[in-house]
This record gives sequence, structure tokens and C-alpha cells, in this order.
Amino acid sequence: MKRYFITGLLIWVPLGITLWVLNLLIGSMDQSLLLLPENWQPEKWVGFRIPGLGAILTLLIIFVTGLATANILGQKLVVFWEGFLLRIPVVNSIYNSVKQVSDTLLASNGHAFRKVLLVRYPHPEAWSIAFQTNLPEVVAGSLPEDHVAVFIPTAPSPVNGFYFFVKKSEAIELDMSVDQALKIIVSMGVATSDGGSTNPNSRFAVPRQRVKNQ
Repeated sequence: MKRYFITGLLIWVPLGITLWVLNLLIGSMDQSLLLLPENWQPEKWVGFRIPGLGAILTLLIIFVTGLATANILGQKLVVFWEGFLLRIPVVNSIYNSVKQVSDTLLASNGHAFRKVLLVRYPHPEAWSIAFQTNLPEVVAGSLPEDHVAVFIPTAPSPVNGFYFFVKKSEAIELDMSVDQALKIIVSMGVATSDGGSTNPNSRFAVPRQRVKNQ
């Protein structure tokens, strides 16, 4: 009976969490309907709420915004708007920080994470998966040896973690994509990389090489 109960949990827990996240996401995006005049809101027309219409409106607004700012006039409006925000105390610090992160993560020419590495953490006898990120010039010039900047995510939530500078000679580059590494971290090692072995003794049997110079 215990085995059947656990099997049922393995089916319903992922499905339930997926539906909960989708409901939360769509519910948040549906709030964009409040931007419309009251007489234009769909609920006034049909007499009841239709989930998902706000999500469609949100995606449409994002698409139209991207389309409008793709030309010279739109880019000038963006520069003007950003200049206005950056002149407002407190707002400028928040906006500038968020914009730098979003530009790094979402821009097509940006590099959120360059490589997947193995570094010694949290002690010299342990290894942790890390992502190579950008090393500030002021830091690189202050260190006696070549270092790399790494972000070490926590499992199962990779959005949290630690930002360190480690010696380049002590970091091992893995032949693995960022997506594969994230899958391993989120599943806490249960899901190995695509095509990888599930044998614990061979899980880390991937080609290793020291981090190359940029």
C-alpha cells in the first residue's frame, strides 16, 4: 500500500505544482486587464472573468513594445525615458541595477553564463558546479594571478547562490551546456545531463580541461 501511495504522489505532486505555477503566472499577467478602461474590460462584456485574456494582452504589449522600439524613433524614446528615470533619486539605482541584470540575461548578444566549471567549494576536498561569469577589470587588476568570476548556484533553486573569484588554474571546465548543468542542479543530481549515465560512478566521467584563456 505504501508503494502505491508513493507512486500516486510521484504523479500528482509534479502535476499539482505545475498547475499551481501556471495559475500563479497567468493570474499575475491577468492583472494587465486593469490597465484598460472599465468599460473595455472583457468581464463587463461577458459578465464573468475569462482566465488568460490578461496573459494574452501582456504578451501583446511586450511584442508591440519590442516592435515599436526596433526603429530609430523608438530607440530615441527609450533613451529619453531611461534618462528621465535615471534622474530620479532611489529609482535610478533600482532601475539601473535591474536593467544591467536583464540586459545580461535576455539580450541576444549577452553572456549570462559563459561556461560550466567545477570549483573547490565549500571546502578544499569538495567540488561544486559553477558558472563562469564576468570578472570586473578592477578585480582582475588587483589579483596577483589569473582568476575567473564564478556563480555557484544552490540546489534546488539556482536563482540563489554565491559569487566568487577563483584561480583559473584551479577551475575545471566541463564539456556540458548551461541548460544541462541547471537540470542537474534543479533535480539535485537525480536528472543527469542528456545522454549521460545514471551510474553514480560514471556521472562525472566527462572530459575535463583547465579553463582556457578568454
